[in-house]
Amino acid sequence: MKWHTLSLLFIACIFQNSFAQTWRYATGIVVDAEYGDPISGAHVLVQHSNEGVVTDSNGFFTLELYAGEDTLVVRHPGFATQQASVRPDTMRIELVYEMGLDTVAVVTPETYEETYQIVRNERSFGRTPHRIQKTREDNWNTEDYSPIEENGERDVLSSPLSTFSIDVDRASYSNVRRFLNEGQLPPRDAVRVEEMINYFSYQYPLPERDGPPFSVYTELADCPWNENRKLLHIGLQGKIISREELTPSNLVFLMDVSGSMSAQNKLPLAKQAMRLLVEQLRPEDRVAIVVYAGAAGLVLPSTPGTDKQAILQAIDRMEAGGSTAGGAGIQLAYQTAREYFIEGGNNRVILTTDGDFNVGVSSDGGLTQLIEEKRKTGIFLSVLGFGMGNYKDNKLELLADKGNGNYAYIDNLEEAKKVFVEELPGTLYTIAKDVKIQLEFNPGLVRTYRLVGYENRLLNTEDFADDAKDAGEIGAGHTVTALYELEMAPVQPAQASLRYQQPGLTKVARKGQELGFLQLRYKLPEEEDSQLLSVAIENRLNRFAKATNDFQFAAAVAAFGMLLRESPFNKQLGFPEIRRLAKEAIRGDPNGYRKEFLELVERAERLAGTSVD
Repeated sequence: MKWHTLSLLFIACIFQNSFAQTWRYATGIVVDAEYGDPISGAHVLVQHSNEGVVTDSNGFFTLELYAGEDTLVVRHPGFATQQASVRPDTMRIELVYEMGLDTVAVVTPETYEETYQIVRNERSFGRTPHRIQKTREDNWNTEDYSPIEENGERDVLSSPLSTFSIDVDRASYSNVRRFLNEGQLPPRDAVRVEEMINYFSYQYPLPERDGPPFSVYTELADCPWNENRKLLHIGLQGKIISREELTPSNLVFLMDVSGSMSAQNKLPLAKQAMRLLVEQLRPEDRVAIVVYAGAAGLVLPSTPGTDKQAILQAIDRMEAGGSTAGGAGIQLAYQTAREYFIEGGNNRVILTTDGDFNVGVSSDGGLTQLIEEKRKTGIFLSVLGFGMGNYKDNKLELLADKGNGNYAYIDNLEEAKKVFVEELPGTLYTIAKDVKIQLEFNPGLVRTYRLVGYENRLLNTEDFADDAKDAGEIGAGHTVTALYELEMAPVQPAQASLRYQQPGLTKVARKGQELGFLQLRYKLPEEEDSQLLSVAIENRLNRFAKATNDFQFAAAVAAFGMLLRESPFNKQLGFPEIRRLAKEAIRGDPNGYRKEFLELVERAERLAGTSVD
């Protein structure tokens, strides 16, 4: 017995000493000291050793250390070798560029070589006389954004109707925030002005209990960025549903675990986001988990919300590795959702990915066709984008649009809380689908109009009454905002009464009481026939200073987006003027999002080379 006890103690000491040799993990990011860009393919080695790792496409690394290993050596072609002392927090290691050549070889984690040119160009920002120097553009950065051709002014007499689909996506704003927080101005096409505006909630009147699922609000005031224009603000408020009233959910988490998702701001952040959502589940809700890399697999069958522990354990077990077979994962996720379909419930696939599909069905056309077929089953789609460097914004936006869903970009844990805790009903529960807006302006009052944003949501006039034409969705409690820039028409002279001809304007137009006529078509979530809602817009003009807080703040956000896009329609506002406008409309900001907007404007102003007063 004594010998047995001593043996156990001896074995325990061996294991203890063995584990004690493993000290901790060093984690960090390697960046260009001058520009702050992440450096892919940098070698992070333990000093006096050939052991180490290579940074991923986002500059991140994780390295296991043993006792006594306190210093790292970081090397990359074209940069001076740097030593760094290990710290317990996430390290930021800056490399100084030292090669005088215009072309540099880069060794990536995938061990292939590519070259990139050092590109330096300038962008100007409207009225601001200062110019910014754009960061060097590395070929490893393969982020994709659909090109946007900004809406122009339309003549009311020749184009009397403006038709578009609503958009409640907010991905562009959080993606722009990511760029600014990393010390870069965003690419122009990453800025979708309507998504910038709709990131924020506004205090519109609630819909009537027994009426349509949303209310309609309009407001007219002076346009702050062009003294010769007026600004029409249109707001929709979705009905608010308490969590107790929400229908049961049948959710399938479709999680990209390919090698491109290994960075800390990708799969690890996605797992944290999903954990937040799991904590909100009720006993009547269900969750299944499908993962995909080189192939797709079901890692958790549909599990009731009462067994949160099993769901969380399945999430924790996921690791990144392999290529990306997105199409196979989508098919399996929809199949799983269909097997546990809840009649009258919330059936939804939630996709978490960077969008870098490269195996199987991966083309935009193939994925779009696949999603369009699956949406006919009554299963909605939510798309959550993560990461940087190879982020495919254009592909993810397209998937959400075609899948009767919404699209958000998660740049940090706070954004995940906003999406899955603060705005959970709006994120997961659709109250109206295929929502279209058609607006006819009164030519007696309006000469030209310009829709601010929504360039990729424009519809043909005939699409408005076509129930087969797909459009956007509104979630419970969501607000939707659209702005029109208007050139007012001169006063019409009185026309003589003619016996054989009708005057150019109708009697309603000549009276001048209606600025326009707003019509909305929408479908209830389980119906395929649309309903029509019509509202006459009053001709009631305010000075900008007298407009509501929401009007002023939405205008400031729109101007900021236009400035980042270098829009020719922004005639008067630079960063200082936008900051002042937003600062005066910051009231009613319980979560601090409007205050954060002010900070982003200041950050953009500094990056643009202007002084913050």
